[in-house]
Amino acid sequence: MEILLKYFADFTPAQLQQFAALQDLYTDWNSKINVISRKDMDGLYEKHVLHSLSIAAFIEFNPGTQVIDIGTGGGFPGIPLAIFFPEVEFLLVDSIGKKLKVVNGIAEAIGLKNVTTQHTRAEDIKTRKFDFAVSRAVAPLKDLWTWSKPLLKKGGQQEMPNGLICLKGGDLTVEIFESDVRPRMVAIQNIFREESFKDKHLLHVSR
Repeated sequence: MEILLKYFADFTPAQLQQFAALQDLYTDWNSKINVISRKDMDGLYEKHVLHSLSIAAFIEFNPGTQVIDIGTGGGFPGIPLAIFFPEVEFLLVDSIGKKLKVVNGIAEAIGLKNVTTQHTRAEDIKTRKFDFAVSRAVAPLKDLWTWSKPLLKKGGQQEMPNGLICLKGGDLTVEIFESDVRPRMVAIQNIFREESFKDKHLLHVSR
């Protein structure tokens, strides 16, 4: 929890309470439904929560913004972002229903009112449009863009154009080449100077 306060200083008491509750909640849920590697549980706040919040350090979502988290798994980056942006609407989707059981349980326990979930694949959503899609190490960039592009509204009213924001690691040269898009790429270690973020990047593809 302390590592969040190293980089963010303006949380409300409600947000502090919600973030503080995540360790025990994920520990409990993870013992029933494995959504986080057990060796990562001790580093939950750095490796999962802070990593997710690199998106919040990159862009300030305006109130009323609609965001879809594609392949949310145990709720990353969606849950930390929903705590950070309480006036932004988040739809967290995953094709594995038991993972969404964890997400729903945690969202309910901490009183998140701006999160809904859907047991589906992103490519099967036909009736909704979003300002941004976010994702964390779910699939190659080419696939993520194919799935998210039809879901995104063009233009936007933010500091950056609507689009896909994804968190990825390693050498992305081939993956970006094969995606046929030109993302803006930011090294996460330039945002949060932690050793664990070496070779991790944030990519933004404009719609």
